[in-house]
Amino acid sequence: MQIDILSLFPEMFSGTLTESIIGKAIEKDLLDVEVTDFRDYTTNKQHHVDDEPYGGGAGMLLQAQPIFDALDAIEAKKGGLGRVILLDPAGRQFTQEVAEELSQEDHLTFICGHYEGYDERIRTRVTDEISLGDFVLTGGELGAMVVLDATVRLLPNVLGNAASAAGDSFSNGLLEYPQYTRPADFRGLKVPAVLTSGNHQKIAEWRRKESLRRTFLRRPDLLKNVTLDDQDRKWLREFATMTNKDEN
Repeated sequence: MQIDILSLFPEMFSGTLTESIIGKAIEKDLLDVEVTDFRDYTTNKQHHVDDEPYGGGAGMLLQAQPIFDALDAIEAKKGGLGRVILLDPAGRQFTQEVAEELSQEDHLTFICGHYEGYDERIRTRVTDEISLGDFVLTGGELGAMVVLDATVRLLPNVLGNAASAAGDSFSNGLLEYPQYTRPADFRGLKVPAVLTSGNHQKIAEWRRKESLRRTFLRRPDLLKNVTLDDQDRKWLREFATMTNKDEN
């Protein structure tokens, strides 16, 4: 996968691109990432990339010219831009489903903004607008890092165990079940006996039940999009009964 990032602060990505999963993906030639400082493309003598909004108002807006020219240069060099992603609070909320969708692409280009906002004409070069949630960051760099990390880990051969991504929270619509490692008894806190039983069918049933339980208790809104069988519904009724007893 090819990733291009337009940013006024390229140094913010230095650690992200050399450490952990993303760094290993780059080392394996599974990922190619290039960060472009779009200030280099301004035609302004003072190297400004922002200006006051027409009609007045607070703050400054990113100008279209530096970003357009930076995109043109990348397109000429790479033969295209792929999907062009604008990190913006008004965008589509980023979810695991969106990460899975983006992981199928060959080329992604991120535009990281700053200041009060963008000249609206920049959106004419954008294919996707993405938001991390209902809050505002000082710039798009952190958002791009989050989207990049969540997407790259889904690429083939990036994770050491291909099953890891499939079992993640949200991948099947549910929160992930509890997990444990050695020792089996730590300060009196014991691993559930079923996990040490060696009975893989019972382990799978326990994990499904606990995944449902955690989702029911913490994110019940997710259940409306999950395909449930008769056993799942029986467990959910059990959880509801136990919750009602606790409340009374």
